[in-house]
Amino acid sequence: MKVQSDWTLREIKNLYEMPLVKLIARAMGVHAEHHEVGEVQVCHLISIKTGGCLEDCKYCAQSSHYKTSVKPQPMMRYEETLSRAKEAVARGATRVCLGAAWTEVRENKQFEDTLRMVKGIAELGVEVCCTLGFINASQAGRLKEAGLYAYNHNLDTSEAFYKTIITTRSYQDRLKTLDVVEEAGLSVCCGGILGMGESIEDRLKLIHTLSNRDPHPESVPINKLSRIEGTPLEDQPLLPFWEMVRIIAIARITMPKTMVRLSAGRIELSPSEQALCFLAGANSIFSGEKLLTVANTPVDRDCELFEQLGLKKRRAFANESLA
Repeated sequence: MKVQSDWTLREIKNLYEMPLVKLIARAMGVHAEHHEVGEVQVCHLISIKTGGCLEDCKYCAQSSHYKTSVKPQPMMRYEETLSRAKEAVARGATRVCLGAAWTEVRENKQFEDTLRMVKGIAELGVEVCCTLGFINASQAGRLKEAGLYAYNHNLDTSEAFYKTIITTRSYQDRLKTLDVVEEAGLSVCCGGILGMGESIEDRLKLIHTLSNRDPHPESVPINKLSRIEGTPLEDQPLLPFWEMVRIIAIARITMPKTMVRLSAGRIELSPSEQALCFLAGANSIFSGEKLLTVANTPVDRDCELFEQLGLKKRRAFANESLA
């Protein structure tokens, strides 16, 4: 059965307007059809170049436009990156993501170092993902040759609301980067951030954009805004938890085969709230003390969560050639 990639905004609004219990039940059915229930992929994110970003994303601690506690750091050394990756794999991670606070990839020593990191981590037998900003076709090809499996480039929100959050790059720039990634044969990782002041319609329009890509993104991170002191969004009201559950369920229904990843903000969710997110269709988490620069759920608490809920860590790779 062909996966639908022509969802209308009205259809997505109809899902949102369903009673929550019925919405979750439908999402559970879709999830069970395409994924193993109770299996969660553990990912680990390493910031290989922190701070000093020239973009003005209003939510980001790494933007040079704002005075936050994050200061620019030099590029992480290959040995340290590989050591952290090995530790994460030993704890059960099957996907390692490398992030750099760059506007775009430049052909320089730092990119060569990144390619070496990708190669070294891929040789551990895990999926490797990068988020490095805008890339061109040649750079995407070189990353794939080095062993990269996926490339993350989030849309963050709807096209209409985007311009109130970021002015240094356009929405179309981001969509073009996703096209470059796809054309290079890399998997697309693309999601958004909830709780930045956007409307419900903005959240649904983001899902609409993602679910109308053909193919759908291989993974969709769902981030809850981390309110960082010094950024323009530091005083944003907290996102109601039920909003997050609804968006996860709608993402699962509209993008059945996609990995829906609980990302930033998970530390603020209780074990029971996280359980509801898994019931609604989330099947991946990021493990480790930090997500780039923001606090993440401690590893020992994740171990307790998996034991309490009877979850098992995903061992099979999406990239069958790595299995």
